[in-house]
Amino acid sequence: MKFSKLSVWDITYAVDMAIACLITYCVMAFLLPLWGWPTTSVGELWAVISTVFVYKDSRVHSLTAGMVRLMATFTSFVLCLVYLWLLPATIVGMAALIAIGVLLMFLIGRRDEAGLTAITIAVIMIVAAGNPQEAGLQPILRLVDTVVGIAVGVACKWIDSFVFYRITGQDVR
Repeated sequence: MKFSKLSVWDITYAVDMAIACLITYCVMAFLLPLWGWPTTSVGELWAVISTVFVYKDSRVHSLTAGMVRLMATFTSFVLCLVYLWLLPATIVGMAALIAIGVLLMFLIGRRDEAGLTAITIAVIMIVAAGNPQEAGLQPILRLVDTVVGIAVGVACKWIDSFVFYRITGQDVR
């Protein structure tokens, strides 16, 4: 194993990602509950995962990842919401929705997002099955968690890039 020398950008990137995750967690755990929004450890985790997912090497890549994440989550949201309006959450239902979600992503030409759609469906359906009284809320909760994570992640990436490249005098990426 050969170690690479870390650059100032590498350190800045890692620290800012950690700060973005901390901000996301604080928004989910402390700010949203002040407005009466229900939050759980699953929601906090899901939002932080969304932040990490969209935190990329450039601002354009972060924004693109945010759009991809939102598309996959929205597809999962719609499928799970309709399903949970009609039927109880079950593992067989989860498997059926995963197949439908993956095929839907293939049909619209978004093959790369099929896995992300499947993961989101699995999270929604497993949490819904574990909490049947609030099963119908899970798609909405996971959509909001994702939007918070995307917003914080993209915003932090844009701010970090702007500040870093402004200080170093380089063109912003």
